[in-house]
Amino acid sequence: MIIKKYQGATENEAVVKAKEDLGSDAVIMNVKSVKQRGLCRLFKKDYVEITAAVDEPDTKEGRKSGKVPLKDSELKNRQKPDETEQLPNRIETSELKEPAVTTAIQERLENLAQLLERQMQEEPEQDALEQEKESQDHNSRMVKLVYEQLLNNEVTEENSREIMREIDNKDNLQLDDLLASVYQKIVLKLGQMKTVELSEKKPKIIFFIGPTGVGKTTTIAKLASKYKLEKKAKIAIITADTYRVAAVEQIRTYANILSAPIEVVYHAGELKPLYEKYQEYDLILVDTAGRSHKNEEQKEDIQKLLETALDYPHEIYLVVSATTKYKDLVRITQTYSDISDYRLLFTKIDETDALGNILNIRMLTQKPLSYTTFGQNVPEDISVTDAQGIAKQLLGGNESWIRQNN
Repeated sequence: MIIKKYQGATENEAVVKAKEDLGSDAVIMNVKSVKQRGLCRLFKKDYVEITAAVDEPDTKEGRKSGKVPLKDSELKNRQKPDETEQLPNRIETSELKEPAVTTAIQERLENLAQLLERQMQEEPEQDALEQEKESQDHNSRMVKLVYEQLLNNEVTEENSREIMREIDNKDNLQLDDLLASVYQKIVLKLGQMKTVELSEKKPKIIFFIGPTGVGKTTTIAKLASKYKLEKKAKIAIITADTYRVAAVEQIRTYANILSAPIEVVYHAGELKPLYEKYQEYDLILVDTAGRSHKNEEQKEDIQKLLETALDYPHEIYLVVSATTKYKDLVRITQTYSDISDYRLLFTKIDETDALGNILNIRMLTQKPLSYTTFGQNVPEDISVTDAQGIAKQLLGGNESWIRQNN
């Protein structure tokens, strides 16, 4: 992992510098405004400083090295520190002359460190006897506690192992360093968010696909409201969800409130004429029927709808619920595997205590995350996915970040 700081007159200028140096995959970890003090104010202007990071590519050999102590039998056979294989993807110390995590992030992680320290102090005597019997070292205990915290938040064993393998397991590892490293690794794996962008070429077609009952229609209403009110964009809405009468009436109600035109289509052939009709509009939001991932015929209908926009700028959002079981989410993503260019949008994150599946599906599909929704209020209950907030929650932090800045 490479972590660096960049400065610029504006946030955008600093981000451009980071992207030029680290590449387009660079993740912005922190942004802060720096004001000059004292006499410097007379000669120097205020500036923006960002912290950016990029993950170094994994090697095949690196993935095989290093193991997380998971079971008592594995802990018993654990090698001593001087015999342990070195783990891949270490943070280069030459690039971390300054703390890798900013003061703000350290404050957010402070309660997590205290929580884990209490857990270590409150372990029953039986655990202490087992540690003495099995010669379990200090590092193993801390790594195991963090690993179990990820599992408790429904990060899969495979993904939890991968994250912990990539952490620098140096001697006398401090808990704060371990938490900061895991936090940064999670943020990097969640990646850069991709959201709706207005295009110079009009109209841009935005499709919303996904299973039934995940909140596609409400999500469209939230985004339509945001872009009309905040970006002053011209919005048109098309619904192909004719299987549910209530769905048509619901989206029509939202469209009327926004004074946005709405069209109902029954087959893919009706879409292209509507693209021409609304060619001066910024966005055309297309609501599709919720289809079962087990129905191949319905999947083909979705594919036909998407093919109508090949000659236009377009984006596709796969809408799934954060409350859905991981096994079902895997099947859903497999159903849409023929669609190469879609973004993940998670709804109902306020209805679950564990957000591990957001990280799981991101790592499984390698598709970019976009938005999360957390209620029925339009347009308030939607925001760009907060990688830092999710990382904090996965490490045991509270969920108050869900409604922050909204």
